[in-house]
Amino acid sequence: MKNFLQKLKKSNLMGTFSIYFVLLLLFLVSMLANENFATIGNLSNISRQIAVGTILAFGQTILIINGMLDLSSGSVLALAGVLSVDAYVKTGSLLLAFAIGIIVAVACNILNGLMVTKFKTPPFIATLAMMAMARGAALLYTNGQNIYQIGDYIVFGQGSLLGVPNPVWFLVVTMFVTWYLLKHTVFGRSVYAIGGNEEASNASGINVDRVKMKAYIINGIFVGIAGIIFMSRVNGGLPNGANGYEFKALTAAVIGGTSFSGGVGTASGTLAGAFIVGFLDNIMVLVGVNSYLQQIVRGAIIALAVIYDIYFKTTRKKNKAAKG
Repeated sequence: MKNFLQKLKKSNLMGTFSIYFVLLLLFLVSMLANENFATIGNLSNISRQIAVGTILAFGQTILIINGMLDLSSGSVLALAGVLSVDAYVKTGSLLLAFAIGIIVAVACNILNGLMVTKFKTPPFIATLAMMAMARGAALLYTNGQNIYQIGDYIVFGQGSLLGVPNPVWFLVVTMFVTWYLLKHTVFGRSVYAIGGNEEASNASGINVDRVKMKAYIINGIFVGIAGIIFMSRVNGGLPNGANGYEFKALTAAVIGGTSFSGGVGTASGTLAGAFIVGFLDNIMVLVGVNSYLQQIVRGAIIALAVIYDIYFKTTRKKNKAAKG
């Protein structure tokens, strides 16, 4: 058994596919723990519940692979969502409301990108500042009051197409876009290169600042979409909504194998990470686990995911050094 595990580690299969093994194992255990877990209705409910956080996670994945991150996504989501809802209430145009949500989120992320690229502010500090500004702007615009009676705006988060909830469609589309950008574009190759070694990427002719700006703009589009879905699902414009959603997104990305050291991560891994969190949250509710204990479990999972990432990265480096 020990020899088998060593061979598995050397083949890199454990590092590549372990997240999917964990997802499958968790699904099977949850199915045995509660008979209601594997029903179509419950699985559909899980997919709807994780949609907003997972869409944010795809943006985080691109940023983290690139050596950055976004701590402001929850607050920007609230600002973009509130302004989108308000635009619909005042004009009755779903198209305009959707556009406003995207434009606001992209504008905030352009500011993030400028702070990081032009003023060389660490992404942690830049997005932390945006977190405070965006949340304050949302509260100032609404005077701290929620916006209700949003009418047909709920179609974004509560409607369905061909029997599939609209949030799940948005999730599928953003997942495909992330996968395509990372795997089949020059931009994606540049993102991995910069995250792996920024100095070498710059020396090889990659316009590092431009790639970073593009990454933040794409993240902004995803945050805007998430904001629209969130406000639609809660049936109102909540300036205090989505608190902590940036950490949900980071959790899904990290559990899915995206490395905080940059240069490593996939869209499919992030999706698997999001479903692991979603399955775990759901089964803990179904079996009646204390809500405080649920928070402890989530924190422990993040710690284990980071430790796992560091361990396998260190192992890969040692193997490369031994071969060299």
